[in-house]
Amino acid sequence: MNFLDRAISAVAPQRALQRVRSRVALELTQDYLDRHAQRFRYDGATAGRRAYGWYAASTDANVELMGSLIWLRNRSRDLVRNNPYAARAIEELAGNVVGTGIVPKAKTGSAAIDKIIDAEWPFFADACDTPQRLDFYGMQTLAVRTMAESGEALVRFRPRLAASNLRVPLQLQMLEADFLDQSRTMGLVNGHVMEGVQFDELGRRAAYWLFSYHPGGVLILNPRGGIISQPVPADQIMHVYRVLRPGQVRGVPWLSPVMMALRDLDDYCDAERVRKKVEACVTAFVQQPEGIEGDPLGISGTDPVTQAPVETFQPGMVEYLKPGQEIKFNNPPAAGGYREYKMTELQGIMAGIGLPYELGTGDMSQVNYSSWRGGMLGFRNTVEAYRWLTLIPLFCMPTWRRFVDTLILQGKIPQKALDDPKVAIHAVQWTAPKFESVDPVKDAAAELKMIRTGTLDLFEAISRNGYDPEERLQKIARINKILDKLEIILDCDPRNVTDRGQEQPAASDERTPSSKPTVAGTKMPAVSNSDAEAISELFSGTPGSRSWDSPSRIYRS
Repeated sequence: MNFLDRAISAVAPQRALQRVRSRVALELTQDYLDRHAQRFRYDGATAGRRAYGWYAASTDANVELMGSLIWLRNRSRDLVRNNPYAARAIEELAGNVVGTGIVPKAKTGSAAIDKIIDAEWPFFADACDTPQRLDFYGMQTLAVRTMAESGEALVRFRPRLAASNLRVPLQLQMLEADFLDQSRTMGLVNGHVMEGVQFDELGRRAAYWLFSYHPGGVLILNPRGGIISQPVPADQIMHVYRVLRPGQVRGVPWLSPVMMALRDLDDYCDAERVRKKVEACVTAFVQQPEGIEGDPLGISGTDPVTQAPVETFQPGMVEYLKPGQEIKFNNPPAAGGYREYKMTELQGIMAGIGLPYELGTGDMSQVNYSSWRGGMLGFRNTVEAYRWLTLIPLFCMPTWRRFVDTLILQGKIPQKALDDPKVAIHAVQWTAPKFESVDPVKDAAAELKMIRTGTLDLFEAISRNGYDPEERLQKIARINKILDKLEIILDCDPRNVTDRGQEQPAASDERTPSSKPTVAGTKMPAVSNSDAEAISELFSGTPGSRSWDSPSRIYRS
């Protein structure tokens, strides 16, 4: 007790006791907190031995990319050029996301307007590429490849004049991310520019600062001297990339998390390859009393380049050793664990890319039906996210809107349709490629049970398989009409045959009159010209039609 406590105790002992108790409790509490402070924090926030050298900045997404994007992009391209697993990963991602193309179909609410738009689309899709090397679906694949390899893709709208002889005077120009001037970062009176993208005061994209030529290309000669970036209005540019953080302006290459792992694995494989080559180069060790001056055992010669003595052995050769001579063949021990280490590393690499190990490496030695199906289900969700959350909103939909606007400017869409509030002029249904089923029979049986139990209706089932329900049912009706007229009964016709392959009962309402057996000698009905045209149409299919198996989505303006 100090002097003040003793003085208080002489006057008010109870008050002095409270002061002493409070002081002791405070000292005990502070000492406890000092000794056990680590127990009241996250392990990931500690700064002890385990976290030594772990530096994590609190910068935003744009600051992190500002000094790293060019290096990430260049190294990603180098890996795709020279690393087989990186090249396969990009191919698998592009192939599964796009496949043979994500196809649109107008859904404006007016059958007449839909027919006009759908009739014009193939002409645009076939000639939309500025170099005229790809169609629209090839550009989809190129956009995904560029986005995965470089982190982002730039597509510029290129309106054309009538002299271009294009049915739809609109084309697309695919640009690499290098065209966007990353060094252009500054403040403006009415906004700011961040890594080549200009924003207004409300945070909306206003322009893109693009170079006239590729900075790393051969066309670097500018008549005005140097390469100068110029602003291009944002409504002329489609900037396609995955948004991983709020406020992110530029895209990150998809190989970024695994670049070092791919590089290290490549070096390890090279070291193993060189070790095997060295082992194969040394055949035998010869020990003799004369040393290197002794006679050779095999057929001697001289290397024409290095002039070094070379001895060769031939199949079936018998050589007699002199006294004191001894030969030992090179038989190095095998290095174990190569396959296990490589498989473990590739599993982590493919997980970082977002691919199943088997799909990214082609190694199917460890899979069965259940494991393959389970792994592909998760990957399909990832692919669906790439399609519906990135590629379609950022590339396909802007292209469709600009395509429809071009038709309006051409006068191909009547003005009364634009004034009709019931017509959604930019509404469209996108249908993506199907995923191949591991067991189509089981999947079809499961879908049939869902329809019969009412958890899935017929129209939704047809849409899930990538077809337009109305067109599909109309096509089935035309097929049935032709079959009935020709009195042909197929095993796949549920009106006449059950799912077990048995004939439908005669009293069943599903049985058609034409399903009665034809009397011998009865002449088959002739095929009219209209029937022949209908059959030809069924065989040829709709122009540009494809086979799909992904849920369709309708986007409205």
